[in-house]
Amino acid sequence: MSAEVVPLRPRQADNASEASLGPIMALTAGGMNAVNSVILERMQSDIPLIPSLAGHLIAGGGKRMRPMLTLAGAALCGYHGTRHHKLAAAVEFIHTATLLHDDVVDGSEMRRGKATANLVFGNPATVLVGDFLFTRAFELMIEDGSLKVLKILSAASSVISEGEVDQLTAARQIETSEERYLGIIGAKTAALFAAATRVSAVIAEKSEAEERALEDYGRNLGIAFQLVDDAMDYDSASSEMGKGKGDDFREGKMTLPVILAYARGDEDERAFWRDAIAGHRTSDEDLAQAVRIIERHDAVNATRERARYFAHRAIDAIATFPAGEARSAMAEAAEFAVARRT
Repeated sequence: MSAEVVPLRPRQADNASEASLGPIMALTAGGMNAVNSVILERMQSDIPLIPSLAGHLIAGGGKRMRPMLTLAGAALCGYHGTRHHKLAAAVEFIHTATLLHDDVVDGSEMRRGKATANLVFGNPATVLVGDFLFTRAFELMIEDGSLKVLKILSAASSVISEGEVDQLTAARQIETSEERYLGIIGAKTAALFAAATRVSAVIAEKSEAEERALEDYGRNLGIAFQLVDDAMDYDSASSEMGKGKGDDFREGKMTLPVILAYARGDEDERAFWRDAIAGHRTSDEDLAQAVRIIERHDAVNATRERARYFAHRAIDAIATFPAGEARSAMAEAAEFAVARRT
C-alpha cells in the first residue's frame, strides 16, 4: 500500500491561513444573482413537494463553489455574455442532485447543520427530486445549444456516478489503496469542478490548451477540496462540519487519514481499524480512539499537506492566463480550500 505524501515544492509566499472566498465572491456577485434567479425559477413545479424538498437543501447554505467557478472562469477568459448563468445553474443542480442521492445512500441525518432531506421527506421522495434536478440540469445544457458543453457536463455526470459506485464498493475494505482513494475523489468530486471551469473556456471560444488549463485548475481544486473535507472529519481542531462529524468513520469509508494511519500504525492499531472499518466499532468512544490514532500518526496534517500540493497545482494551471482580478481571486479560492476549518 502506498502511503507516502508527495512533498510540496517551496513557495515564496503562502498566505493560505489568511485566504478567503471574499475575492471570488466579489468577482462573481452580479453573476451569482442571475444564477440564483435561474435556480429559483427552474426548481419550481406544479407538484408542491418538489420545490419544497429541493429548497430545503438549496436554501440551506453552502459555498456554491462550483457555480462560482463557472462564473470566475468566464471572467478569466474575458467572456461578456450571459450563457454562463444557465450553465452555472446546471452545475449547481447536478451537485445538489448528487447530494440528495448521497444522503440517501449514506443514511445521513445532517447536512450543513440541519436535518437532511431524506430524514425530513423520506428516501423515495429525496431520490425522485434528485432525479428531477438532474433533468433540469440537462434542460439547461440543451438550451445552451452547444454540443461540446453538453458532452463535457454529461460526461462529468457519468463520471460522478461511477465515482460514487466505486466509493460504495470500497466502503469497509481496509486494504483500499491510496491510489484508488484518489481515483474515487477525482471522480465523485473533482470531475464536476473540472467541468464547471472548462465550460467557461468553451463558451468564451478559447483554445483547447486554455480549456485544458481551466479543466486542470478545477480538477486539482476539487481534489484538494475533498481531501480537506476528509481531513476535517477526523480533525479535533475543526469546527463541526455541515455533514455530521464522524460520518465517514461510521460508514466505513477509507479516506486518506485512515489509509495513512493504518499504514503507519502498529498491529494493535491496525486491529482496531480492521474492526472499525468492518463496522464493529462505531461508538463515540471508538470515534475518539480513531481520532487519537490519526493524531498520533499526524495523518490529518499529512492529508492537508497533500491538499496543498493539489491546490498549488490548480494555481499553477492558470498561470498562463493574464494576471488580474479573476486570476488572483481563483488562486485565493484554492488557498482558501485548503486553509478552511469548516
